[in-house]
Amino acid sequence: MIMNINKITEKFKNIDIQLNERQAEQFSIYYKELCIWNDKINLTSILEEDAVLMKHFVDSLLSTKVIDYKDVKRLIDVGTGAGFPGIPIKIVYPHIEVVLLDALSKRVIFLDHVIEKLDLNGISAVHGRAEDLARTDLRESFDLCVSRAVSQLNVLCEYCLPFISNNGLFISYKGNKTIEELEQSKNAISILGGKVESVVDNIVLDASTNRGFVIIRKESITDVKYPRRAGKPLKRPL
Repeated sequence: MIMNINKITEKFKNIDIQLNERQAEQFSIYYKELCIWNDKINLTSILEEDAVLMKHFVDSLLSTKVIDYKDVKRLIDVGTGAGFPGIPIKIVYPHIEVVLLDALSKRVIFLDHVIEKLDLNGISAVHGRAEDLARTDLRESFDLCVSRAVSQLNVLCEYCLPFISNNGLFISYKGNKTIEELEQSKNAISILGGKVESVVDNIVLDASTNRGFVIIRKESITDVKYPRRAGKPLKRPL
């Protein structure tokens, strides 16, 4: 369950990220804890070393192709699951203050454990639904929201845009149907105060995986009636 440090470093070099020894070690520890905890709770169906390295760790940082993280101060990862992409981003860019949001308490317990094991500062895991937490002091307090959650873009926009401050960004990690989803989401994006800044499609991760990104700029404050109560965004997307 120990991930090879040299392999980690080489794979990140392929996307122009130079890890130091400590960062590579943190990814190795992360992999070990992911394997141990996956026996207790279902965190991921991907556990083979090379697959985790590419499809979770490196994939989480492919967003460096569309944004300069050096300018980001405060980030929220909505629907983080086992910590992707938020924890890998934090490892590579330790200056960013990160909040990991997930609706399952068992996953949040795992995230708290990993944060402690990796000795990360300026990062916290929060248990709750986006529809509820977007009505707390987390609302419109982040300059960047990221989400790799498996959900339609119009639904994700209602979960994510309320967390972003004016002129902040929402980056949605998508697969091969980015353009199709974008067409279905124009109404939601407009209602929630966003505007599509760019779409990047077909970044090749490996022979079996392409990654797409939708980058949405927050142009105006989201109406207080959004997000709607828990469950409604999914059942009746904007």
